[in-house]
Amino acid sequence: MRRDLRRDLYAAGAAALLVTAAVLIGRHIQSTSRTLFVDWPPLLASWGPHLGPGTPAAVLLAIAIVAYGPALAARLPWRALLPVTWGAATTWIFSLALIDGWDRGIAHRLTTRYEYLQVIDRFDDIPEALRDFTHHILLDSPDNWPAHIAGHPPAATLTFVLLDRIGLRGGGWAGMWCITVGATACVAVLVTIRALADETLARRAAPFLVLAPAAVWMGTSADAYFAAVAAWAVALLALALTRRSLWRAGASGLLFGLTCYLSYGLTLVALIAAAVLILGRHGVRERPALLIPLLAGLAVVPAAFTLAGFDWWEAYRLLVTRYHQGAGGIRPYGYWVWANLACTVLITGLATAAGLRRTGTALLHRRADRAASTHLAFLVSAALLALLIADLSGMSKAETERIWLPFAVWLLPSCALLPHPRAWLTGQVVPALLLNHLLLTGW
Repeated sequence: MRRDLRRDLYAAGAAALLVTAAVLIGRHIQSTSRTLFVDWPPLLASWGPHLGPGTPAAVLLAIAIVAYGPALAARLPWRALLPVTWGAATTWIFSLALIDGWDRGIAHRLTTRYEYLQVIDRFDDIPEALRDFTHHILLDSPDNWPAHIAGHPPAATLTFVLLDRIGLRGGGWAGMWCITVGATACVAVLVTIRALADETLARRAAPFLVLAPAAVWMGTSADAYFAAVAAWAVALLALALTRRSLWRAGASGLLFGLTCYLSYGLTLVALIAAAVLILGRHGVRERPALLIPLLAGLAVVPAAFTLAGFDWWEAYRLLVTRYHQGAGGIRPYGYWVWANLACTVLITGLATAAGLRRTGTALLHRRADRAASTHLAFLVSAALLALLIADLSGMSKAETERIWLPFAVWLLPSCALLPHPRAWLTGQVVPALLLNHLLLTGW
């Protein structure tokens, strides 16, 4: 066995051991002190073996992509590869969600007592709701917001309010929105890799992005939608720098601003943006004017919400207090600071653990003839750094299998550095299918 492959297997084995430790230690902590507030640590899930209408489609799609995906991704014209990737990712997410059935898997996900659709009627007067938003964040405040509304800036809730206003009412439409928009994140990542690294690596990454284990939680979660917005902000920035495009720079800034008003934690996407700016610095040098529409676009969403009466900084300060008023103040940091990483293994797969090992090698042993691999490794490392900072912050104790989806999609491309893609893809999809059939996930 070649030394590199053996090291890849060691990395995957270490990741598997991390998950095993998180399960065993977590079950002990939960059974003795019940301070984790999850039924199947480290995941927010419960044991419940089941089949569903999505089972045949998910299994057949997984087999087809493992068998033919790498070759097809290598041969398809680039303009065809992007919509095919989006369609396949959408089908994969949709099929996994339907393993739980239409009602539990999609239609009711965003209608629970913690979710956005619970407060649609409280936004009849949107300007007034925005001005009053911070008054309902704390648990002891009158008519306090449900957990997910309190835990995010109001652009997240407004998305579903606006869907309701245009006639796309109810959990079914909200769920389909998150799935179809969320699946475009993989296209944005491919566009970014091609712009900053090369097309070959983007093509090699495509099947891994499609068959991401994260799809178990992307259907149906608003965080999948957040991941797509953040990913397109990064992709448009990469295109703006490499094509010297002013309108793409402005659109990128606009989406970065929106990203920060969808989730407080996604301000860390700035680290990925910084990596893009470093890799595309020649574009800024040749056309410094790109920074003008980028910064102008970045200011639009914050200015609009501030003028409407929403104070982002005050809301975040109150959210920190709210977080410690609830389960977040009880869950032990000493467990979750490393168990969160086990959740990351579950949403990115063992292949990504091996890919991250190769990422480190590419950065440490940079070679002129492998500049594309170094660029990809730098981009992936920025996403990993953002995730680690989120972890150390202590503001993401549990549920990171959902919350960290916007970072996870940028770790998956590390799999493009691996040989034998079919074998590694198999190692990705089998655990995902088992998890989805054995556990009832929730949030």
